[in-house]
Amino acid sequence: MTDLLTIRRKMNRLDHLKIGFCGDLKFGRTVHSLIKALSRYDKNEMALISPEELVIPDYIKEGVLQKNKIQYSEVRKIEDVIDELDILYMTRVQKERFFNEEDYIRLKDTYILNAEKMERAKADMIIMHPLPRVNEIAYELDNDPRATYFKQAKNGMFVRMGLISKLVGVC
Repeated sequence: MTDLLTIRRKMNRLDHLKIGFCGDLKFGRTVHSLIKALSRYDKNEMALISPEELVIPDYIKEGVLQKNKIQYSEVRKIEDVIDELDILYMTRVQKERFFNEEDYIRLKDTYILNAEKMERAKADMIIMHPLPRVNEIAYELDNDPRATYFKQAKNGMFVRMGLISKLVGVC
């Protein structure tokens, strides 16, 4: 709900968007739920950006994307699609998901979004992230007007306040 609210506020729509999901797509629960949510809206396209070891699971690919006839692509590099995206949803590679520390170390710095990569992005593309971040988004981007992750976190506070108020009967 938080991500949908953020997208609606920044893009003024939830349909006809090209969304890039980048990083840990295998274990990223926010990625899975947002793909499911956005599949309900017309003409959204997805770009799935991840290393081979962290690709989106088949139950999302087949059960959501293919089932709902969502156009999607799978790529290994941000640079391959960043110029086409309306939204780039970054995620961190989560150390706690790996059985082998060597695999984590090898993959943890695969995707780092920085100003140089952002030069290729649309002027109105937004960057989202479920936070906390480690190093997948350079701090230099925090002041970029396209950086939306802090507003996204604030919107989460409002969504939770609304839900709690509803549960306790305040509204």
